[in-house]
Amino acid sequence: MTELIEVNLTELNQLFNSLDPSPFHERDLDHDAEEFIVSWAQEHPHKHDLKLVVHLAKHPADIADARQLVADSISHYFAYRSEMTLRDFKRLMREGRASLLIGLLFLGACQFAATLLTPSAANWQSVVREGLTIIGWVAMWKPLEIYLYRWWPLLSLRKLYQRLSRMSVEVHCGATV
Repeated sequence: MTELIEVNLTELNQLFNSLDPSPFHERDLDHDAEEFIVSWAQEHPHKHDLKLVVHLAKHPADIADARQLVADSISHYFAYRSEMTLRDFKRLMREGRASLLIGLLFLGACQFAATLLTPSAANWQSVVREGLTIIGWVAMWKPLEIYLYRWWPLLSLRKLYQRLSRMSVEVHCGATV
């Protein structure tokens, strides 16, 4: 099944970021247009194909070129976003490995220091020992957050961008906006 995403525009330039001087097929999408397309794509089931229909009120000079331009631009943009999300994922995993190493070393140092404090009748030694144990485990918070929670939304977003880069695109002119 194919799910439909429709965008109504007055003219083709509304689809693109006006501050980006790149050629159209390499230009960034307008932030609002991207947000609209991504939010609608997220609402459709993951197993369904997507199709984008762009309705233009004003006819471009060459409709055939405009259709190809929009299809190529959308595909290129979301493929690029997919690559950037993969880079973010890899950076997060590097950060996770470094945080895990630092956290484990700090936890080990805290545990070692806690074992040096011999159990005695003095309350301050048991408080310090417990404090070292707790602070050592708190140091593990960031790597655990990364490896338990922060990686999978990035991969999910990458899959969505890949779906969007493969979706079919149609341009219809003369539609009411």
